[in-house]
Amino acid sequence: MIPTIEWKDNRVFMLDQSRLPIDVVYVECRDYLKVAEGIKKLWIRGAPAIGIATAMGIALAAQEISAGDPLKFGQKLEPVFGSFIASRPTAVNIQWAVDRIRGLLRKWKDETVPALKAMLIEEAQKILAEDIEANKAIGRWGAQFIRDGDTILTHCNAGSLATGGYGTATAPMLIAQEEGKKFQVIADETRPVLQGARLTSWELMQAGIPVTLITDNTAGALMKRGEITLAVVGTDRTVMNGDVANKIGTYTVAVLCKEHGIPFYVAAPMSSIDFSIPSGDLIPIEERSAEEVTHIGTCRIAPEGVKVRNLAFDVTPAAYVTAIITEKGAFRPGDLTRLASSDTDLDAIRITAGR
Repeated sequence: MIPTIEWKDNRVFMLDQSRLPIDVVYVECRDYLKVAEGIKKLWIRGAPAIGIATAMGIALAAQEISAGDPLKFGQKLEPVFGSFIASRPTAVNIQWAVDRIRGLLRKWKDETVPALKAMLIEEAQKILAEDIEANKAIGRWGAQFIRDGDTILTHCNAGSLATGGYGTATAPMLIAQEEGKKFQVIADETRPVLQGARLTSWELMQAGIPVTLITDNTAGALMKRGEITLAVVGTDRTVMNGDVANKIGTYTVAVLCKEHGIPFYVAAPMSSIDFSIPSGDLIPIEERSAEEVTHIGTCRIAPEGVKVRNLAFDVTPAAYVTAIITEKGAFRPGDLTRLASSDTDLDAIRITAGR
């Protein structure tokens, strides 16, 4: 799999996904502002991937900080944290990465500043490695829901490009492929930035998984014809009651699945579950520029001056979600709160392939 983001020679290199699938180009980031710009401009996107980018960006910023003691070092990092949190508000992984770094700084308060700088690099690389392992585990738990002959609908891109590697929604597909199952995937184009058309279809083709690209408004017609057997999507933030924020249009897919009796699965690494928010109504929803809607690339497709609403995400209520697949197993949305407790018997609440 082509790397999404790497730390090399005290610099961050991120794949510019805005140029895929035509050009494979890496952006060299020598300071954290370039990393934050990459997150904002969708050079890197996907909740797990931007969490990794945040950790690497913080580590990059740390190398340039002059401070005599750990307290002042941490204080000088606070504006860096703020820059990343402001870059994209919906995906929880940015805040998750910042909170994780803050926690480590508190834990390592007696270390020297040079030691802290080295530790932050190690922590960023550890977050990357953990994400890849989590994705593989999601794949193992999720592959059980894929059967021979299935046609899987997916929306947006939750493949390796959206993560450290292996993907979330695509991980069950990759594991099922390794198990010898024969299935195909239908990818929504995912307007307005076309992540499904540009990224998901490209990734699945690279993996040798049969994929068909459709316009977003075709999914319902195919469901009515019986040509879709299940849907698997990713998530940018899932909250305590099981509500799921994902790329705009996900709610539409979930409602259509419910109407047609089709299972709707969400692949969600634990890092993307926000146990501090009780309901999806409280998830901040990013609105992006009008140009993403009025233009495709540099080509204008709408009248100049037209009013535009460009919601980047929507929230799917838990009632429409069949199961949430994490690295700890697959669970009903209503059981998510129990995952926050270390005393929970996970075997008692995991669900299996009986649809």
